[in-house]
Amino acid sequence: MQPAYTLVSHPLCPYVQRAAIVLAEKALAFERRDIDLARKPDWFMRISPLGKTPVLLVAGGQAIFESAVICEYLEDCHGPALHPADALTRARHRGWMEFGSATLNGIAAFYNAPDAAALAQRAAELRGRLKQLEAALGAGPWFAGRQFGMVDAVFGPVFRYFELFDTLDEFDFCAALPRLQAWRAALARRASVRMAAPADYAERLRDFVLARGAALAARLQSRV
Repeated sequence: MQPAYTLVSHPLCPYVQRAAIVLAEKALAFERRDIDLARKPDWFMRISPLGKTPVLLVAGGQAIFESAVICEYLEDCHGPALHPADALTRARHRGWMEFGSATLNGIAAFYNAPDAAALAQRAAELRGRLKQLEAALGAGPWFAGRQFGMVDAVFGPVFRYFELFDTLDEFDFCAALPRLQAWRAALARRASVRMAAPADYAERLRDFVLARGAALAARLQSRV
């Protein structure tokens, strides 16, 4: 049977993982088509005006780009619902989805920090964001309680980075954040989150960060 969707992706892209999690949570058949973002094919540039992954190809070959838009499209078209029914709560959750994207930007600033001083500053900023998340969480296991939702789909890929950061003793980002630690562990066990990244993701991510040649790469290299 032909899959309902094609997800044009890059193996390391957290925004691709976000879309893959939503597709899996809605039990939708899809295939992944990985591309090399360093050598973007012409056909990809025709369907992705921003030149970024993910792109979702739907019936008739029509393309939807930008992960947040893809997730909202899937939410509009398929159950089960991953957004709360209440409009105000739904709007607040969308705000936390944006907070997840901002956290990814902070992670990129951290692994690209050029020197020790910048690395420490970026680490402090990340800790601040995680403390904000801790304050927003309840009893769990998910962001909004017992219902897995869009905010969970956003943060599943975010927490993958901390598996690499945790290999350095000096960066214990989740220390003294018990609700966040429990949420992170629950997400790591979720089938849709586990399957959203390739089996060798940890090795690829480490190689990617090492190739940046920034301050964090030097710290990681010293542990090899």
